[in-house]
Amino acid sequence: MSGLTDIAVANRDRSAAVKVGTRIRQRSDNSTALLSTISINLKRLRTRQGHSLERLAKLAGVSRAMLSQIETGKSVPTISLLLKVADALGVPIANLLVAPASRLTVVLPRSRAKIVTASSGRFTSRALFPLDSTRRAEFYEVRIAAQHREALEPQAAGTKQNILVVEGRIELTVGNEAPIVVPQGDAVQFHADVPHTYRNLEVREAVVHVVLTYVEPVGNSHPFAFAGA
Repeated sequence: MSGLTDIAVANRDRSAAVKVGTRIRQRSDNSTALLSTISINLKRLRTRQGHSLERLAKLAGVSRAMLSQIETGKSVPTISLLLKVADALGVPIANLLVAPASRLTVVLPRSRAKIVTASSGRFTSRALFPLDSTRRAEFYEVRIAAQHREALEPQAAGTKQNILVVEGRIELTVGNEAPIVVPQGDAVQFHADVPHTYRNLEVREAVVHVVLTYVEPVGNSHPFAFAGA
């Protein structure tokens, strides 16, 4: 029995050691990623503003050697130091801590687009932007079947919506306001944090381009919450 107990204790100790080692590696990986992000952001912001290391160090009140070590990822900066550097650059400290968005050109083929539908396909929307990132603005192509009416739920507080009627003619109702007729080529901006309704007034499909602007960044959820019609 004692031998079995010893084996159980040994296995438990090994399991605990593995968990501790995994946590340490995760912390190490996170720290390395953060240092790399700070390094990249610092160099990008410094060179964009035309500062040399000496000049920025003087503006921030820190040593050039320390600034150089941070920019090359060889030193872990304190929050106090990062605040000084951010102030000298005239940017929020988050600009040093958050990885910049990719600058790669992204092609979004229609054949591979995710089409969200409602009302048995009479109202569809296609995202005209990559869905795998957080953002404060979104761009959609919306198609509304002939003489179809679609009611949508309110978006998050403060959300604004711009629409451009590309083909056809629609009637837009926002909250308790009187309906607005929007012909082809006209654009409208409104607050989308209240219920709103689209109605196609024509006997052919209408095409509308929609831009949503949010107060806070949003993730991968689709903004069109259909109430049905």
